[in-house]
Amino acid sequence: MNWKTSDKKVWVGRVLSLLISVPFVISGLMKLNPNEQVIQGMAHLGLPEGVLFGLAILELSCVILYLVPHTAILGAILLAGYMGGAILAHLRVGDPFYQQALFGIIVWLGIYLREPRLRQILPLRKCDR
Repeated sequence: MNWKTSDKKVWVGRVLSLLISVPFVISGLMKLNPNEQVIQGMAHLGLPEGVLFGLAILELSCVILYLVPHTAILGAILLAGYMGGAILAHLRVGDPFYQQALFGIIVWLGIYLREPRLRQILPLRKCDR
């Protein structure tokens, strides 16, 4: 089978997108049915238990939008915003935020590779030297 380079990019993007979606889904489901560890983690970040359900719905909705091809770019934008909020929450209490930043980067790398229209709008160009 002779795949074009763009076909490979799309498949790598799909795999990355699927893999990065798994932690978001797990996190959202844990917020829907929180255990003591989840409640304590949210309290550490200064978030009351009452916001868990809303955050779960928001997180799962963003992931669904991200995985559906017709709404994937919107989903990536919303997931990036969600991760920005997570980074801020961790910064506020002095916790490291590298994981959240890495997740945001992988979300965008996945959508960039799997969406040719996005690559046309935001091309990565090589320096001519």
